[in-house]
Amino acid sequence: MKILKNVLSVMASVLLWAIILLAALFAFTTLATKDSKSVANLAGFTPLSVMSESMAPTFNAGDLIIIKQCDTKKLEAGDIITFHTIINNEYALNTHRIESIQESNGLRSYVTKGDNNAMADTHIISDGDIVGKYQFRLPKIGYVMNFLSGSTGFLIVIVLPMLLFFIYQIYHLIMVSISLKKAIAIEQAEEVAKATGSDADAKLAEAQAALAEAQRLKEEAEAKLAAAEKKATEE
Repeated sequence: MKILKNVLSVMASVLLWAIILLAALFAFTTLATKDSKSVANLAGFTPLSVMSESMAPTFNAGDLIIIKQCDTKKLEAGDIITFHTIINNEYALNTHRIESIQESNGLRSYVTKGDNNAMADTHIISDGDIVGKYQFRLPKIGYVMNFLSGSTGFLIVIVLPMLLFFIYQIYHLIMVSISLKKAIAIEQAEEVAKATGSDADAKLAEAQAALAEAQRLKEEAEAKLAAAEKKATEE
């Protein structure tokens, strides 16, 4: 039973850390593109959810890609980059492959194209538009992040498990407190019993000592009586 409790405790701790890490990844992914002027990163890395099939089969819609800040001067044709652009008249981040690079008066411009697109992108981008270089992907994890971005997904996957774990921790704390109180009560009872036993032993010793004294006095009295009778007989 104790082993089972330990196993369940370990499993609960692992689940909690998994939820915390997932929540942290979700929060960071959500905040990464919140500001249209900059993209958040952690040690230069940024996770992004893929929303279209324009780069299939390199990565697909629903994947989570990791990009890293880079030195644009080292970029070459064939590299995959994430950049600021306008899609359907709205600000967006796009991740496509560099098809060609033009340089004029020390300034570079880039023509990009999705691996799954027939034509290159309409907008020509510059160094200032580039956010980072593609590193790797986590298949289908983007779907998880997208699900968590909704109130229902966040409630089911993050809030509810953490609430249950919090309740479990309170229950565990109460049980530990009860066990501690029981242990203290048992210890106090043992001390009282031990003290009572010591008092009994002391009283027994006193009674034995009193009995021995009474026996001595009796013997002394008998001796004196015998001596007095003998003296009276001689006279």
